[in-house]
Amino acid sequence: MEVFHGIQAVRGRLKRPAITIGNFDGVHKGHQALFEKVRQWAGKLEGQSAVVTFDPHPLEVVSPQNAPAFITSHRLKMELIANCGIDATIVIPFNHIFSRMSAREFVQIALVENIGAKAVIVGYDYRFGHSREGDIAFLRQLGGEYGFEVETVTGIKVSDTVVSSTAIRQMIAQGQIREANKLLGRFFEVSGEVITGQKRGIRLGFPTANIRMPIMACPPKGVYVVEAEVEGKRYGGAANLGVNPTFGHTKLALEAHLFDFNQDIYGKTITIRFIERLREEKRFSGPEELIAQIAKDVARAKKILEDIKGLDLSR
Repeated sequence: MEVFHGIQAVRGRLKRPAITIGNFDGVHKGHQALFEKVRQWAGKLEGQSAVVTFDPHPLEVVSPQNAPAFITSHRLKMELIANCGIDATIVIPFNHIFSRMSAREFVQIALVENIGAKAVIVGYDYRFGHSREGDIAFLRQLGGEYGFEVETVTGIKVSDTVVSSTAIRQMIAQGQIREANKLLGRFFEVSGEVITGQKRGIRLGFPTANIRMPIMACPPKGVYVVEAEVEGKRYGGAANLGVNPTFGHTKLALEAHLFDFNQDIYGKTITIRFIERLREEKRFSGPEELIAQIAKDVARAKKILEDIKGLDLSR
């Protein structure tokens, strides 16, 4: 996938592009359906498929206090878009000047003069331009004026739930990891640096990798079944997201015990994928009770991992 930074960079570079526009946080099943429609239009036009997105997220600029907790980092978002078979992504640096661009100016300057869009495919509730003044009817009007097709895509449902980034964030925040994963079409994941912890896991017989949590959507405290990716290899595991109340800690930490793993990974960045929530974090009377519970958690995690082998969340 080719990546263009700024609308000027793409001018004249794409062949009869079919495009979609949005933030695409999570690159969930709804976004994936939109991208597939863009690819179909590109084939019909004998052109290229393209995604137009923003960095930073517009709300981080115009209303920081209302900016959401993001499901994906910008890096992961770009990787997931590429995995959907899109030919090009145009990343528009969002700032206060750009935010004041009218709906007509956005279409004329960005979509027509620089990108050269021949088809624009968007969600049924798409709004654009300064103060979100432009709607689907206005986009169709401009399409008639400037010579591009417009198609809207209705919301995708999974288990009677309309797939949206907002719904997924709520599920993650409530610990409904299995449900969130179904809407994502993959496992929710975070990546972070492995840092030095208290080394208490080793003394308890369950060594852990302590991961520096990024600032993004975060599940509630508790114990989770996870999959870790370390230098391209995957390992099952059980992870505690919390403060270790048994030992009087107060700082949030993600500690993952990886199965069949014995490597020094301090300072390395690893990815943790959340598969299912096992239980809430709780305070134990002492190390012995904690060790017994960890053993139960590990056994349950291994059983769940065995049961989901071959599971395809993309369906």
